[in-house]
Amino acid sequence: MSPRVLVTVGDPRGIGPEVVSKVLGDPPGGAEYVVVGPEDLIAGLSCEQVVIGEQVSHTPTSIEAGRLVGLQVEKAAFLALSGYVDAIVTGPAEKKAFQEAGYLYPGHTEWLGALAGGVETSMMLVAGGLRVVLITTHIALRDVPASVTPEQIVRAAQHTDRALRDWWGLRDPRIALCALNPHVGDGGLFGAEDDEVLRPVAREIGVSGPMPADTVFVKALRGDFDAVLVPYHDVGMTAVKMAGFGSGVNVTLGLPFIRTAPDHGTALDIAGKGIADSGSMRQAVALAAELAQLNTG
Repeated sequence: MSPRVLVTVGDPRGIGPEVVSKVLGDPPGGAEYVVVGPEDLIAGLSCEQVVIGEQVSHTPTSIEAGRLVGLQVEKAAFLALSGYVDAIVTGPAEKKAFQEAGYLYPGHTEWLGALAGGVETSMMLVAGGLRVVLITTHIALRDVPASVTPEQIVRAAQHTDRALRDWWGLRDPRIALCALNPHVGDGGLFGAEDDEVLRPVAREIGVSGPMPADTVFVKALRGDFDAVLVPYHDVGMTAVKMAGFGSGVNVTLGLPFIRTAPDHGTALDIAGKGIADSGSMRQAVALAAELAQLNTG
C-alpha cells in the first residue's frame, strides 16, 4: 500500500490554502493524500478531506486564524500518532496569531514536540543536497553564545544521526559542526566558545569541526558531509536560502513521525492574488512522501 501523507492548509488568511491547492491538484506520486482545513478551502480537492472549520470566506481575525491553525495541527499530530497517516506536512502559520489564540510555543517545531508527549526536537532545513540542523532556533542573537551548550549540541547531533539513519537510510552519516565565531574564533581573538565548548564536544561525539561558516557549507554542497549542525537560526537559514531559494523544506527531527513544511511564511500581503509560488510546498510534500515510502516500504 502507498503511504498516507497528511497536509494542513495553515493560516486561512495566508497563501497556505493556495499553494496546498496547487500541489494537491497535481500531487507528487507514490503516496495517498489527506488534506486538513476549513471546509470551503479544501472542498474542491480530489483527496481525502478532514474538515476543521466551515466557511471562512470572510477574513478571520488573527485569533480565529490562530485557533484554526491550532486545531489543524492537533488533528494532524493525532492522526500521525495513531498511525492513520505516515507523515504530515504543515502549511504556513503566523506565530503571533496562534500565540494570541492561546498556543504558547515559539513555533511548530516545539509545539509538535509537546503534542507528541513532550519529546525534544530539532529543526532541519533541506535544500537540494544541503541539510542544516539548528542547535538554537528562535532566540535573540545576544542569547546564542550561552545557549550553544554541550547538551544542545549533543541533542542536535543525536537527532540528526538518527534521522539520517532511520529516515534517509544512510549507514554512516557524516556530520559537520559550524563554528560560532568568525574564523573559528582565530585562537580566541574573536571568542573562545569554539575552542572551549564546540571543539571538545565535536571530538567526543565524532562530528567534524567546528568549521567556519564560509567553508563548511561549501564542503557540504560538494558532498563531503550529509548534514551540518549550526549554532544559530540565521546562519543556517541563509545557507539554505542560497542553496535553494523557494524550494527549501523544514523537517522536524526527534518526533515519532515524519513532519515537513515549506520554508516560507504566510505572505499575507499576496494572499488571494493567485501569484504565490508553490515550489517550497511541493518540495515539502514530495520529501514527506519520499521519506514515508522509505519507512513504510
